This record gives sequence, structure tokens and C-alpha cells, in this order.
Amino acid sequence: MEAEINADLRIDPAEVTPNKLNGYMLGAIGPRPVAFASTMDKEGNPNLSPFSFFNTFGINPPILIFSPSRRGKDNSLKDTYDNIKETLEVVINVVSYGMVHQVSLSSSRYPKQTNEFLKAGFTMEPSEKVKPFRVKESPVQFECRVIQIIETGDQGYAGNLIICKVELMHIKASILNEDGRIDPHKIDLVGRMGGNYYCRASGDALFEIPMPVDYTGIGVDSLPETIRYSRFLTGNDLGKLGGLPSLPTEEEVTGILELPEVAVLLKADPAAGNNLEQLHRLAKKMVDENQTETALKILMLYDAKTG
Repeated sequence: MEAEINADLRIDPAEVTPNKLNGYMLGAIGPRPVAFASTMDKEGNPNLSPFSFFNTFGINPPILIFSPSRRGKDNSLKDTYDNIKETLEVVINVVSYGMVHQVSLSSSRYPKQTNEFLKAGFTMEPSEKVKPFRVKESPVQFECRVIQIIETGDQGYAGNLIICKVELMHIKASILNEDGRIDPHKIDLVGRMGGNYYCRASGDALFEIPMPVDYTGIGVDSLPETIRYSRFLTGNDLGKLGGLPSLPTEEEVTGILELPEVAVLLKADPAAGNNLEQLHRLAKKMVDENQTETALKILMLYDAKTG
């Protein structure tokens, strides 16, 4: 049994049940943003339901896609899908942490024509360009017209891709920073994980990675082997080092000997300039502190002294 638990899994979708495959896929693909979709049937009855098969797929024109998939238990279609087929309109509201429990409540399978705004305690805000209401409590709301519907299958768990064009976007002032941009800490979004799990995209969960768009990173393959195969550096560490625009010059590498941390290391052990392990431990600390250029110079000091 232990050997089976510790063994890697190889999943052929044709050889497992859809229910089991659903668990594996949703556990592996996340966090997924949540489309809190507001629709209306042709009689004007509002509906509100969350879907985590959702993302943005274009800016010009602005395109959002989400999928109210067929239910796995009985292969039935959801009211959101039926309403969209009738009206070709939807409002997609984003979900912040402060409303996530109400959003979950709205996913209950209420009878058709039940107003989930009332059940979940949300405020119906009139839209300007489409008929479905917006969720007033949502920090960002997209009024959309549906331009295409793609049914991927006719069995349980099959997806129904709703391709929407954004006609109007509403953003609350409370989530903007001084530059008028959406502040990721203020919007406080949540993402869907596998099972009953969610994640909160704010606070310590957020981190920045500078994108090498104005230059080309040197690449991990340009680093000396002593660095690439270091047992102290992680894949992320190597990614940071490989993202630098150039290798340091020999003069810059030897100049690192004047760094206080290196000087202390050398003073403690005069042979430390040739000690790969101590240099890599120090460089790892620098990488963790986002002093990546300095870290690379320290890492290359060994090669400079032994080359």
C-alpha cells in the first residue's frame, strides 16, 4: 500500500471515471478565478451563480470566457446556460474575499426562477447596456454580450464555453491605488482550488516577479555548472539568476571580495574564497533577499579563483 501511495500517477482520461478525473483536474489546475455570473431569463427572472472555469482571453476586443458545465450527477444543464441561450447577455462579477461565503451559498441548487440575489443576500444593481443585474458588492463588474457558445460534449461534466464581449466595465474607487490602477491588495480576490478549497490573493500570498520584457535574460544554460547543479539553489533561484541581462565581468566578480559578508567569511577562513559550499550558502541568502546580481557575483567567485 505504501508503495502505491508513493508512486507517481499516470492518468489516462479514457481509463478513469469522469468524476475521478474531475477531482484530479480541479486539484491540479488552480487557483482558478471565479466568474460570478448574473443572467436573466426571457420572462425577466434573475439568476446568479459562480463558475470557476473562467478567464480573460483577449483585450482588443475584450473577451471573457466561462463554462457552466453539465452537471456530473445527472447530466442536467444549469439555469445560467439556459438563460444565456435565451438572451445572449450576462454580467460577470469578480469575487473578493469579503463576499466569498455568500457566493458559495448562491451555488446551491435552488428551484428554477429562484432569485439567488435574495437567497445569498446580494444587492441587485441595474446594468446600463444589458438586462441582467450587477452585484453591487462585487469590486468589478463586466456587462457582456455573448458572441458564441461552444458545447464541448453532451455527457455529464462536459463544458459549455460562453464567449462574451465586454460592453462596459465597472470598477469601485475603493480598490484603486494612487495611479488609478487596481491594487491587488485592495481588490482582495479569491481563487478556486480543488475540493472545498479556495485561496486568498492578497497579503503575504502576493509576490512580484520582474518580467524580462525590455531585455533578454541570459538563461540558466549560461550559468557555470557549479551554479546550475548547486544543491543549495532551487529552480526558482536559478530562474532569477538566469533572468539577469548579462553575466558579471571578471572585474565585477573579484570586486565582490570587498563586500562585508564576503570579507567576514574570508576572515573566518582564509581558504573560504575557494570554499564552494560557504559561497553558495551566502549567495542563496542574497537571492532570497532579492539581491540577485550580487548573488551571481558571489557564486562566480569560486570559478574566478579556481579557473
